[in-house]
Amino acid sequence: MRFKKYFLGALAFASAFLFAVNVYADRSQGVDLAGDYQGQTAVFGQASDKFAIIQIGGYYNGSFHTQKYYQSQVASTIAQGKRAHTYIFSEFSTRAQADQMLDYYLPKIQTPKNSIVALDVESGTPSTDAVMYALNRIKQAGYTPALYGYLNFLKAHLDLSTIADSYPLWLAEYPDYQVRTTPDYNYFPSYKNIHMVQFTSTYKAGGLDGDIDLLNITKNGYNGTTTNNVGATTVKTNSTTTAIKQGQTANATSKSNIAVGYTVKVNFSASKWSNGYSIPSWVKGKSYKVQQISGSKVLLAGILSWIDKSNVEILQTAKQATSTSTSSSALPSGVHAQSGTFTPNQRLMVWHGAGVSPTYKYYYAGESIKYVGYIDNYAAGYRYIVYKGASGNWCYVADRHLRPNYMLGYAR
Repeated sequence: MRFKKYFLGALAFASAFLFAVNVYADRSQGVDLAGDYQGQTAVFGQASDKFAIIQIGGYYNGSFHTQKYYQSQVASTIAQGKRAHTYIFSEFSTRAQADQMLDYYLPKIQTPKNSIVALDVESGTPSTDAVMYALNRIKQAGYTPALYGYLNFLKAHLDLSTIADSYPLWLAEYPDYQVRTTPDYNYFPSYKNIHMVQFTSTYKAGGLDGDIDLLNITKNGYNGTTTNNVGATTVKTNSTTTAIKQGQTANATSKSNIAVGYTVKVNFSASKWSNGYSIPSWVKGKSYKVQQISGSKVLLAGILSWIDKSNVEILQTAKQATSTSTSSSALPSGVHAQSGTFTPNQRLMVWHGAGVSPTYKYYYAGESIKYVGYIDNYAAGYRYIVYKGASGNWCYVADRHLRPNYMLGYAR
């Protein structure tokens, strides 16, 4: 999640917690998405994932930072037949601030009633009274409240035992930054009423938070699955929202109807491009706009590769993709609109283009770069974030190595 404070080192399991983990056979895995950083559509670590918990925005002691892709990430989660939930990055200390935060965000929630609405409390000076008050307000609004954080921080700032007596905990603990697709139970936090654990921040290469649902809390708000008219698995929800309707529409659209402008995901099970060449592992699970159609094949924009329709999944129809995307007409050609802040972990060159025309100016480890878009240059091997410099010219800085896929810092 945003502004994570990582705590390395194992915490021993309580015997009762080990027993609980072993008893529950249906331990779904899924992801939590830090809003705009993951892009317009929901990203998953593997095909077997069952849920995504999506950031609607952040509250910082009176200031708001909304996530413009929250709705489209919820919709594209539903489109993939997975359960969508919500979290708020929450930096608050008083009941008045809790009211300000929830008055703003609760009406904007796009996940179904009884779904999780978690408070991500990992910084600031939270108070037990304000956190309890906020969780109770979430419950009164018809959602499942949960508290996310790191055990050391929560215990240092809150009467966590009292909170855990009333509300479920979702804790984070992991030993390192190696790619992990399954939990290492030796590094689980030990505490009462833990319903979920974020067991890695590198669920896939390049970074993605992976979570495990120990007690089926992510089924709240959902009534199982069914098979729709095109044979796709779809989730049944307790209530509906605009995002849910969009996701169900995409889910129920036949692949034979895929058209230019649709957003599709390359299936994890896909192995070959239409020309017979192997699909790289870093492409699988990623989403792309459809640029061209030829019979049963589609050309994926940005990567310019043909793939059979059977090897993709529809995330957005053309109409949905248009309505949820940010206008990029003011951006340089080929640049995709996406805003955020990137902090390098090494010295990085500023370029006048994507890997061309160097400025011989640099950003250094720890400095922050606010950007408004990105572009991939596969020939150079990097993704570049894009911003407008003080001179009014566009500037490009590499933030990700594409092959192999890893970040050159961290983004929020």
